[in-house]
Order: sequence, then structure tokens, then C-alpha cells
Amino acid sequence: MTVEERADDVKSPTVPWLRRRAAAAIVLLCAAVPVVVVLGIAAGQVALTPADVVDATWRALTGTTGTTDAARLADTVVGQLRAPRVLLGFCVGAILAASGAALQAVVRNDLADPYLLGITSGASLGAAAVIALGIGAFAGAISTSGGAFVGALLALAIVLVLVGPRRRLGSGRLVLAGLAVGYALSAVTNLIVVLSDNRDAIRAITFWMLGSLGQASWADLPLVALALVAAVGVLTVWGRRLDAIGLGDDVARSLGSDPDRLRRNVAVVTAVAIAAAVAVSGSIGFVGLVVPHLARGLVGATHRVLLPTSALLGGILLVAADTLARTVLAPREIPLGILTALLGTPLLLLLIARRSRDA
Repeated sequence: MTVEERADDVKSPTVPWLRRRAAAAIVLLCAAVPVVVVLGIAAGQVALTPADVVDATWRALTGTTGTTDAARLADTVVGQLRAPRVLLGFCVGAILAASGAALQAVVRNDLADPYLLGITSGASLGAAAVIALGIGAFAGAISTSGGAFVGALLALAIVLVLVGPRRRLGSGRLVLAGLAVGYALSAVTNLIVVLSDNRDAIRAITFWMLGSLGQASWADLPLVALALVAAVGVLTVWGRRLDAIGLGDDVARSLGSDPDRLRRNVAVVTAVAIAAAVAVSGSIGFVGLVVPHLARGLVGATHRVLLPTSALLGGILLVAADTLARTVLAPREIPLGILTALLGTPLLLLLIARRSRDA
């Protein structure tokens, strides 16, 4: 019997009603995705109807253009502004939520989130270096997102060096290494901001660190979409091993799994995916922390079901949050990280209160 089959025996939801509820939840989430995407594209200062969005999308796919001024305006708004932003927002939210669910399993801590490994701090440092220090011009016009991606991978590399390639990697060691790297790189980023005399650069760095999809473009979408598909696919394949490690290292070893290697592998896969997401969106908190808990309430704790569910739910919620962020105070835009924190905190408190009652 393989480790996946043994773990399946331990964690599979054998209760029929739970399986039916999980299947119904996934079907409903899949049906909600196109609805939320269309509504997200339709909402904005230039109000469009869902029919306008569908028509503009069809014209874009067929290579035709609108015959009226209203149709041409819809083509521009949908094709150049809102469609890439909404689709990118869905991918970013899905990556953060699925990564949060996987990291919560390997460190066995319900408060773990995708930024546990210092990825956000590394991305912020990379973006700040490009914006304030002009490193992009020196290195061949590296964009802000490119610098953020490189910085995030640098943070991952430092964490892996600290934990060591051959040491036993307990959950505590991984958490401490991520926190240490995150605090150190945040300090360097803050130092760059303090020493900079360019107010425009300081404003750009601050807005980027608060999270935004305002600079979304079609050029960013392929890398983030590829990171989403690869990360969720690989993590779902490892779902049985994640079930086992969630029960403890000793249980995982008794089932034939190597928890230390699994932690390293999950850290690398999630960190690369998070780096791709954060590089185009900045720091967006609470999605990877709260969404996995909501998904567990819908489909249970089996990771082969939990991970895709978390991805769907995270993508939907981030698209909805971004739509709210750019419309509620229009023409001003609320930084997305601020809005997700405002909305996520009550949800987190509600989950804590519910757990306290169940305990």
C-alpha cells in the first residue's frame, strides 16, 4: 500500500453527506467563477451591462471591432483595462488561498499564511530597489514586478540556506527562518524608504506595499496563470501526504512519508507561486489566512478537495474585493491590501469565536 493510499484511509471523508456537500460546493464555486468575472468586468466608472461584456469578449475573440461608439468604448474598457485586471486578480487570489492551505498543513498552524516564508518582504525589497534606487535602469530596465519577483526568490533562497539542505526540518524551524528573513528584508526596505529623497518613489513604494491590481496587464497574466495551474496541480497530487503530515510527523513517517522533504518541497512550490502573484499585486493580506478556513467549513480537511476549493474561493473573493476597492470611493481607489484586511479581520474573529464555542 502506497503512502497516498494509507493517508487516504486516515483522512478520507467517508461520510456520504460530507462527500455530497463537498461536490455541491465545488460545483457552485465553478458556476460562480464566470458570474463574478463578468460582474467584475462590468463594474466601474464606465458602467457596462453583462451583455456588453459578453459582446466585447466575443468581438475580441473573433478579431472584430464594435460598429458604434458605445461598442468601441466597451471594447477598450473590457479588453485593455478590466479583463486583464479581473483575470489576474482571480489568479492571485487562488494562489494565495491554495498556498495558505498547504502551508497551514505542513507547519500544523492555523495562523500560517502565504507570507510565512518572508516572500512578501523579499518582493517589497526588490520593488523598492527598482523604484527608489534605479536598479532597473542599471540592469536593463527591469520592471517593478520583475524586481519584486527576483526579490521574492531571493527571500526563498535565504530561507532554504538557513534551514539547511540536510537538517531535520521541523515546522518550528521553517517558521522561525521565514520570520527572521521577513523581518530583516522589511528593515532593509524601510531603510531604503527613509533614505530616499524622491517623494514620488516613496509614494509608489508605499502604494505597492499596500497591494493593488491597478497596473495589471495582459503581459503579466501568462506567468501568474502558469504558476497557479502548476502550484495547485502539484499540491493537489501531494494531497494525501499533506493529510498525513497534518496528523503529525510520527504519523506521516509511519505511513511512509518523509515530512522534512515534504516541507521543503511545499515551501519551494508555494514560494515560487506566491512570488509570481506578489510581483504583480503587491502585498495582499488575509486571503491566504482566512480563505482556507472558509473552504474547510465547506468541504472538510481532505487536501485533494480542500486545495482546489480554496483556489476557487480565493479567486472569487479577491475579484469581488478588487471590484469593491475600485468602485466604492470612485474615482479614488482603495489599496487592495487595506480592504482585504478590513474585510478579513471580522471573518477571522468570527472563525475564532466559532472554534471557541466548539472547543
